Amino acid sequence: MSTIERYVERVMEESTPSTPLWNIEKIKEGKINGWNYIDGCMMISLLNLYNITGEKRYFDFVDNFIDFYVHGDGTILGYDEKDYNLDNICEGRVLFDLYAATRKEKYRKAMEILHGQILRQPRTCEGNFWHKAIYPNQVWLDGLYMAQVFYTRYTTEFENCAGYDDIRRQFHTVHEKMFDKSTGLYCHGYDASGAAFWAGEGGKSRNPWLRSLGWFSAALVDVIGYIAPGHEEFKGEMIAIARELAANLIPYIDQKTGMLYQVPNQVGREGNYPETSGSAMVAYFFLKGARLGILDYSYCPRGEAIFRSICERYLTERDGKLNLGGICLVAGLGPENNRRRDGSYEYYISEPVVENDAKGVAPFLMCYTEHLLSHELDDE
Repeated sequence: MSTIERYVERVMEESTPSTPLWNIEKIKEGKINGWNYIDGCMMISLLNLYNITGEKRYFDFVDNFIDFYVHGDGTILGYDEKDYNLDNICEGRVLFDLYAATRKEKYRKAMEILHGQILRQPRTCEGNFWHKAIYPNQVWLDGLYMAQVFYTRYTTEFENCAGYDDIRRQFHTVHEKMFDKSTGLYCHGYDASGAAFWAGEGGKSRNPWLRSLGWFSAALVDVIGYIAPGHEEFKGEMIAIARELAANLIPYIDQKTGMLYQVPNQVGREGNYPETSGSAMVAYFFLKGARLGILDYSYCPRGEAIFRSICERYLTERDGKLNLGGICLVAGLGPENNRRRDGSYEYYISEPVVENDAKGVAPFLMCYTEHLLSHELDDE
């Protein structure tokens, strides 16, 4: 068993649906666990691991975990549509594969409930989803990963691709409103109303944040992967956005550490650091993009190099237990009653750095599965 698979075993053995080891936010807050994107990312990564290794223990863990949260009528423990929180769509991605494998009707019903939120989600004047009800008129890069991948797969499989124009417009708006030509990167958030205290010129937040860029890059390759044949114009436009972003990320890979930094365009500034979750998602973007032919094959060794750098720097063993470090616990923008979250450089480097949080563990495992796939292809 590889070191990484030993680490996965440790994480699974020490987790239950109500008390997962990897949800550090809930642990620190002393809150009861509920349906959330952090668990969702972990379930997605474990299903990926099952799909490439065929090890049924990964599938069984995910099925048992999700079964705990989804009731017989499809309602979901800890989920409330009225929050209009895009993060809550993320965990629904695993329902497609679980339903296909188990035929548990409650999984299909839960998919419909989450799709209902997408139909009713509040939107900006341009037609983009609000990130959450508590963030009116705001679009965050994170939300493209949280909702659009589920939306794309749902509309591909159940709506004869009827949602494609909507999805396409939302990505185009992000490119138009959130892309910063001076850095070649995207800002973390955009307020279409310009009313948020953190919103600067054009409603944009002040800085790029690495993990949000990682969410966005992962969203691009995952969405492209679910676009049905025959929609080449849509797919081509998405690939163009992905290729532009991939090329623009290359200069921000630190030559000394082999990773990207928490605030990626300010390497070397006091307090900045190579961050695991965002670096892992960029590596996943490069590896999967190269595998699918979205990106040039030269991005595969670049992704492998970032993945190795994370392993060397942050995967450590202590008292016989493996741990993954260098993970920013959380970062966001606002709301109004939390003005510390202002999108400044000082804010982003002030958030806690932790071990074993799924916001870093899951992308790391997504990288690992792509690493396994790339070696399988090399052996053919």
